[in-house]
Amino acid sequence: MKTRQLGRDGPSVSAIGLGCMGISFGYADKLSKQEGIALIRGAVERGVTFFDTAEVYGPFENEEIVGEALRPFRNRVVIATKFGFNFVDGKQEPGMNSRPERIREAVDGSLKRLGIETIDLLYQHRVDPEVPMEDVAGTVKELIRQGKVKHFGLSEPGVQTVRRAHAVQPVTALQNEYSLWTRGPETNGIVQVCEELGIGLVPYSPLGRGYLTGALNEHAKFDSRNDNRALNANGSYDETRDWFYQNVRLMQALTTKGYELNYAWGMNRHGQAMGGAIMPEMMRWLWRDQPVSTDPRNQDERAMRPPVTRN
Repeated sequence: MKTRQLGRDGPSVSAIGLGCMGISFGYADKLSKQEGIALIRGAVERGVTFFDTAEVYGPFENEEIVGEALRPFRNRVVIATKFGFNFVDGKQEPGMNSRPERIREAVDGSLKRLGIETIDLLYQHRVDPEVPMEDVAGTVKELIRQGKVKHFGLSEPGVQTVRRAHAVQPVTALQNEYSLWTRGPETNGIVQVCEELGIGLVPYSPLGRGYLTGALNEHAKFDSRNDNRALNANGSYDETRDWFYQNVRLMQALTTKGYELNYAWGMNRHGQAMGGAIMPEMMRWLWRDQPVSTDPRNQDERAMRPPVTRN
């Protein structure tokens, strides 16, 4: 597994990370706790060192699974989590909340659920328009001084927001949606500001929310409990249907699986690590020639075997 450094002074991580959201959140069906742990530990075995979660995933459940799964490997991995949604007395309420006291509360909760002493990378999950970015960055800076956080990140910010945050506390990474068909970071200034300020870019949904996996065709039927087409950033499903399937056929002509082409493209763009919302079946494809052991004793004591090279 190749590695990438996040930002100028950030951690070295595997070029492919595991976005753990889908294990327990965001989809109609979720994995059991033991299935989630086995998936995460299988990723470690194959050289993945970068894991992404958030307090809102579940809520809370995802961090607990990630923490338990990675406990035997704490010194090998980088764990990213996020704050920014509104919780009152442990219950999620509508809207965003990045007030300083809420950030501190979120961090203490994440540390406890993950079972760690320091969060390697702490993202603001979404910008809170009611709280000045200087207050957010200043709060994270204090948490870094206290040893509770190592690095600061932002998810889906605008360019000026990045600059304001970076002026208070250097930003290590941005997590934005970025794939072959979600190219906004190339035109909205995000790629440019990352290059200028030395910030790592971590794409989420690198497979286009599943559209770029080669699994869909003109006859695909969607489970009504799990139909996320309205979230498509490239227009409505009906508007994009024709050109989408034309491109699917092109990808299939070039490669045995559509996601092979998309990963090859993503891995060679702007030096980023890919670490957001990779579904379990995609991870299984990445290590399809290597069986997964669920015995934590074997996984903890055995050196990580090198991954199979995909041409």
